[in-house]
Amino acid sequence: MPSSDPGRRTARPAVPAVAFLRIGGTPLHVRTEGSGPVVVLAGGLGSSWFDWDLVVPFLTPYRTVVRFDRPGYGLSGREPADRPGPTAVGEAERILAVLDGLGLGEPCTVVGHSLAGFHVEAFARLNPERTAGLVLLDGSVESSPRPWPAPELRDLAARAVAGAATALAVPYVLGPTVRRLVARAATVRREDLAPRPLVRHCYRTGRALRAVLRENARYLDVAAELDELRGVVPLPEELPITVLAADDGCRTRRTEEWLARQRGLAALLGADFRTTAPAGHLLMFDRPDAVASAILDTR
Repeated sequence: MPSSDPGRRTARPAVPAVAFLRIGGTPLHVRTEGSGPVVVLAGGLGSSWFDWDLVVPFLTPYRTVVRFDRPGYGLSGREPADRPGPTAVGEAERILAVLDGLGLGEPCTVVGHSLAGFHVEAFARLNPERTAGLVLLDGSVESSPRPWPAPELRDLAARAVAGAATALAVPYVLGPTVRRLVARAATVRREDLAPRPLVRHCYRTGRALRAVLRENARYLDVAAELDELRGVVPLPEELPITVLAADDGCRTRRTEEWLARQRGLAALLGADFRTTAPAGHLLMFDRPDAVASAILDTR
């Protein structure tokens, strides 16, 4: 691990400060801990704050770490029914609102895993004066994305399906099990390292299923929105950017194609490209040390 920041190191990490910030009509669960320059951790599709637990201890001696649950995930409430579906700009604004709500106005490093790579890149483009670094962890990649038509109807359908499933107690019965199976499939360890009581508490709710379905239904819309944003809003020329890709160590066609797409993303953004192996998509579980190194080296 990097140790080139002795002046910013504290004797012991601070106890996490937990807050609920009402943003856009939704109470968001936010955790802040550590000291030093600010780092924001944004999780991928279906992730909760505790998916970063193994990474955070590497960071808090050197950085102030902010992590939050998007609406529906973790301990955050669900968005009001009249709110539109997820957008790249909307998620960038949410990150900014979290920072403002915490009174953290200095430039920060924004870190996005998987789908949240879209969100943090949009933040960096729209808020260059608030961005000190950008880190994409096995970030989503879509070249020339073409969304399906009728986004409002797709969002309505996602909410309707979630509502019907919740009425039948599907999330309560199957939610934690599905979460664990997905996490196991996304790691080379083949286990979900998240605390079981928290998984049960957070993934047997209808709001978690609703959030997953809404984000998935608008995935290509967000990708296309960011693709358009790239054409009109450049990233700052001197911004440190790192793309860290997970390499499962298998020389399969699927692995090679994924790594090639990650290299292409790094080339597009002018980023430093790294791989970590062996690691699955949830590289925060498999290689938290490599994740922390990529973050600390970016600034």
